Amino acid sequence: MTAAPTIWDEGTEPARRVVLLGVALTLTAAALDLLLGHDLGWIFDVCFVLIAPALALRVHPRDFFPISLTPPLLLLGLFAVIALMEPAVIARADDGLVQATLSGLAHHSWALFLGYAACLAFLQIRRRRIAIGLARPRRRPQPVR
Repeated sequence: MTAAPTIWDEGTEPARRVVLLGVALTLTAAALDLLLGHDLGWIFDVCFVLIAPALALRVHPRDFFPISLTPPLLLLGLFAVIALMEPAVIARADDGLVQATLSGLAHHSWALFLGYAACLAFLQIRRRRIAIGLARPRRRPQPVR
């Protein structure tokens, strides 16, 4: 009798798709928070803390490494774009690109820490389950031609 798959065994998506999903979800969370207020606040932070470990659950085991780098790069990229377009959202209006980006990272550091820690912890749990034989990575069904 085979055990039912758990949440740790479900990841089947390639890294490229998971990274694109992370970008889309992060941009959506930022847009939602900006629609509700004039800067990025706790709504964005909570969404990011939930997005980062969700990426770790979606990725196929062979692609753990790229996903382990994704959360900080997501925030860095988002804040760099915001700093170019409207630095007042994450820093003072007169801050330059680098200063505004670093200010954004500093103001949202707790979300980065929690999200990144959860992402890495989930990847480690999945890796350990596979190593000791508790998890069997499922293969994606091949399309019928």
